[in-house]
Amino acid sequence: MIQTLALFAVTAVAEIVGCYLPYLWLRKGGSVLLLIPAAASLALFAWLLTLHPEAAGRTYAAYGGVYVLIALLWLWGVDGIRPDHWDLAGAAFVFAGLLLIYFGPRNA
Repeated sequence: MIQTLALFAVTAVAEIVGCYLPYLWLRKGGSVLLLIPAAASLALFAWLLTLHPEAAGRTYAAYGGVYVLIALLWLWGVDGIRPDHWDLAGAAFVFAGLLLIYFGPRNA
């Protein structure tokens, strides 16, 4: 379980970096060269998703829960905005959902 969650976390960081760098270019006046590592990061993100052993749809659904948590950490650590209690409550709710989706007992 820890290995799966760690893989989800690395996957989320790759996706966020891949989207954040074009944001820096388009909205914050960054260099167009930011698109090169952005593309590499998004390619890494796509590849990381293939490493999960579950069915793709279940993996993507569960991954969404980890993405929410990592995005809030990004909000705090990179954007300098501390998540409020509603952010944290929502993240806890989503995280509980990901645990049910990914680790719930299956019949087959």
